[in-house]
Amino acid sequence: MTIKMEQLTTNYLTRAEMWLLITTLAYFMMNGAQLFETAAVVPKWTASPPASLAMLGGKYGLDFKVFWIVTHSLHELTFLLALVFCWKIDPVRNWLLLLFLLHVAVRIWTLIYFAPNIIDFQKIAASGTTDTDLLNRTSQWRILNYFRVGIFVAISFGLIPLYVMVMNLRIKLL
Repeated sequence: MTIKMEQLTTNYLTRAEMWLLITTLAYFMMNGAQLFETAAVVPKWTASPPASLAMLGGKYGLDFKVFWIVTHSLHELTFLLALVFCWKIDPVRNWLLLLFLLHVAVRIWTLIYFAPNIIDFQKIAASGTTDTDLLNRTSQWRILNYFRVGIFVAISFGLIPLYVMVMNLRIKLL
């Protein structure tokens, strides 16, 4: 790994370190919410559909749409800022790009599969209609969600060595 130290200033590395720390912390906070939802909420609404889908419907039904849109949007903004501020640090930039692409791939999977299905489950809960394959659909959603959350957690752990690398570079310049 070749980093041209003369191109990196302490100020540059401080900003890179700060944004990398912010995005890592934001990712871990987001993961905390995902892990809680996966462990405490998802098993309840997938337990025995259509009856258990009542948690998702009605006036007081759970709807995390706004929460997840805001959370992911803020995190992705910090992720992009970390990329911008780490751009001159080749190995960090390359790994950040890879992690960001993995993150985007999982987000696309979320938008293509998870979001439309949860919206459908909410509609079923609100209308009281039944789907003949509802138990299989909710079970598949729950199982695939374990993989999705696991990938998000793995990506966030992948940020830690990058943060340490930037921190060590900054310390070397002091």
